[in-house]
Amino acid sequence: MDLVLPALHEQRVSGAAHARINLTYLWRHGRLPDLSDPQGFTEWVQWRKLHDRDARMPAFADKVGAKKIIADRIGTEWIIPTYWHGSELPAQPEWPAPFVVKSRHGCNQYAMVFDDSANWPAIRRRARRWMKRGYGFWLDEWLYAHIPRGIIVEPFIGEGRTLPVDYKFYVFGGRVEYVQVHLDRGGRHRWILFDRSWRRVSAVTTDADPLSPKTLAQMIAAAEELGRGFDFVRVDLYEVADTPKFGEMTFYPGSGLDPFAPVSLDAAIGAHWSRARRLA
Repeated sequence: MDLVLPALHEQRVSGAAHARINLTYLWRHGRLPDLSDPQGFTEWVQWRKLHDRDARMPAFADKVGAKKIIADRIGTEWIIPTYWHGSELPAQPEWPAPFVVKSRHGCNQYAMVFDDSANWPAIRRRARRWMKRGYGFWLDEWLYAHIPRGIIVEPFIGEGRTLPVDYKFYVFGGRVEYVQVHLDRGGRHRWILFDRSWRRVSAVTTDADPLSPKTLAQMIAAAEELGRGFDFVRVDLYEVADTPKFGEMTFYPGSGLDPFAPVSLDAAIGAHWSRARRLA
C-alpha cells in the first residue's frame, strides 16, 4: 500500500490552529477532541487538518485538474464533461441550460442555471466573491489553499430541476466500509448511512431505505481504486440513467463537525481509520 502517513512529530502546527480546532469541535460536539490519540472519525478529521500534508490531496480535490487523474484511474466514461473553466465568467452564458457553475477550489460554492430566467449578473458577482477569497482557512482545511482559484461550468445531470442522489463512499485503506446517501439536496436535505452491504447503520428516520443503485458494485470498485493509497478519503459518485459518474473526492467530510446519530457511530467509523493506519 503506497500510503503517505505523516507522524505527529513531523509536522509543526501553530497554537492558533489547535485553538480554532478545539473551539469549533467543542461548539459542534459539546466536548473537546482528543488530538493526541484520535479514536472517533470526527477526531481523525481534526488530526488530519493539523498534521496531514500529503501533497496528493490538493490534486485529487481540484475540480478541474482531478478529472484527468480520475479518468486515468477508472476511465473517461465516469467523468462529467467540462463546458468551461477560467477565472471570470463571460458577460452572457455560452452553454446550453441547464448547467452548474462551481468554484474550482472550494466546497458548497455553486449556482444552478435551469433556463434564461436565471439572474446571470448575480451569479457572476457570486463567482467573483469565490475568486477573491481562499477557501478552508477558518476551518484549517489545509489542502484548499493549494488548489488554483477558478470557476468551472458543467452540465446539470439531474432530472428536471431535481438534483441527483449523492452516494458518498467512505474508503479506508482502499476499502469501502460505508455509503452515505444524500436525499433531496435541493429541499429537505437529509442523509442515511449504510454499510457496504447496504444495511442501514445510522439512526432510523421517517424515510424508507432507498434502493441501492443498480451500479453499486461498479461504484464500490471505482471508489476503492480511487481510495487506494490513502488512509481515508470519501469518494462522491452519482448514478445517471443507470450509469455511474464521478463527483468529487473529499478529505475533510463536514470538516469533522457533523455529529453522527447514534453518537456511537463516530467511534465505529473512526476504528476503520485507526485500522487503516495500523496496517499501512
